[in-house]
Amino acid sequence: MADEHDVERIALSLPETSRREGEFRFFVCDKAFAWSYMERVDPKRPRVRRSDVLAVRVDGEERKDALLATAPGTYFITDHYLGYPAILVRLPVIGTGELEELLTDAWRCRAPRRLVKAFDAASGSGMD
Repeated sequence: MADEHDVERIALSLPETSRREGEFRFFVCDKAFAWSYMERVDPKRPRVRRSDVLAVRVDGEERKDALLATAPGTYFITDHYLGYPAILVRLPVIGTGELEELLTDAWRCRAPRRLVKAFDAASGSGMD
């Protein structure tokens, strides 16, 4: 079970990650890779921030489809995210290890290659 504190801890542990004041949105080199889900509760009113759901960048539709197929209780999308490389995550049902993997993959999607290479060298992951 994860929460926003886990998201913040994990995201900010990744190199050159920042969070803008007043927003629950994480960036690497000014590119967002994870953010609060803003739900449209009433079509005539502003969206409402959901602290129990996180939007996370993924590496394409194939990855998104795989996550949706393997864990529909954890991952979902709304019409707003159709055709967009991001997935919605129910924080209360995802483990922190899986969340860390997901956020790291999202960070990799947005980080410059030089940064990913340095991260891989430092962590010994060897991924390209």
